[in-house]
Amino acid sequence: MTDLMKWFDNRRSPIDVIERLFEGDLGSSAIRVEEMVDGNTLVVRAELPGIDPEKDVDVTVTDGVLTIKGERQEKKEHKEKDSYRSEFRYGSFVRRIPLPTGVKQDDVTAAYKDGVLEVRAPMPEQVQATGASKIPITRG
Repeated sequence: MTDLMKWFDNRRSPIDVIERLFEGDLGSSAIRVEEMVDGNTLVVRAELPGIDPEKDVDVTVTDGVLTIKGERQEKKEHKEKDSYRSEFRYGSFVRRIPLPTGVKQDDVTAAYKDGVLEVRAPMPEQVQATGASKIPITRG
């Protein structure tokens, strides 16, 4: 799937696309995420270096959508003999990711390690579609 196709994925509402344009994916406060399937579990990993996950991040599931929302505050200081430089980076971020149909929000877990938030959502077993079968026609 190309990046353009991901933007217009039919699982995403037009409002989500607009929010992604202005609040998340292209803004300076954007967070990078990757989605993958590990066995029968959807895994979403988000780069969130330099944050306190207990204070700065909320992970919720509502109506089949995973929302990662938070605020980043980072301060760097460089002190030398004849100079001083300070850089601030702060802002809020939000990412919404549609979950597969049937995911139960009580089964979703999140863990944070080494600047990466990992959210795991067990996917329900899909009913296997059976192949086509011929239906006999009787004469009456």
